[in-house]
Amino acid sequence: MHPNPLFRSEDRALLETLIEQIGFGMVFHTTPEGPRVAHVPLLPTGDGAVQFHLARGNALTKHLDGATALVVVNGPDAYVSPRWYDDRATVPTWDYVALELEGRVRRMDDDGLETLLHAVIAKFEARLGGEQWSASETPDDMWGKLFRGIVGFELEVLAWRPTLKLSQKKSPQERERIASGLAEHGSPALAELMRTLAP
Repeated sequence: MHPNPLFRSEDRALLETLIEQIGFGMVFHTTPEGPRVAHVPLLPTGDGAVQFHLARGNALTKHLDGATALVVVNGPDAYVSPRWYDDRATVPTWDYVALELEGRVRRMDDDGLETLLHAVIAKFEARLGGEQWSASETPDDMWGKLFRGIVGFELEVLAWRPTLKLSQKKSPQERERIASGLAEHGSPALAELMRTLAP
């Protein structure tokens, strides 16, 4: 998390939207074997929690229930060149959007996991458009076998630590040049956030 308060946000609706839109993150926890991370689809509950599932054999699975863990959601990021500044006699930087969620984890029961899986499938199938795939297309015996291989979790967020580093220290004219440069060089999502989220 960047220490500059300019890059913070207390807008919970915005933070929930970031989780909803990005939909993927990393879960960190220190186990007796050392620090571990898992990369997971995330589903915000809308009431201050996020849900995810792990393979039963994942190094984190047996350690998360009742633990305090960290979830990190990374948004768009990009290199920012001094060529877009008024004064080029400086150094490059990196603009990015990231959200750290610290909280208590509980293991979900089978009904909760089933609900989570169907919600994730419905959410991401809808984003693809066209004819959606349905979990009912998977034979019951196969679904049951795969279901037994995963574990669902919910993290109750106790601390929200966002970083929205979008060149806020620059003038409006410089920020527009940076946004244009980012959009032109492969980072349109970051450019759009720069234009809409920061003054």
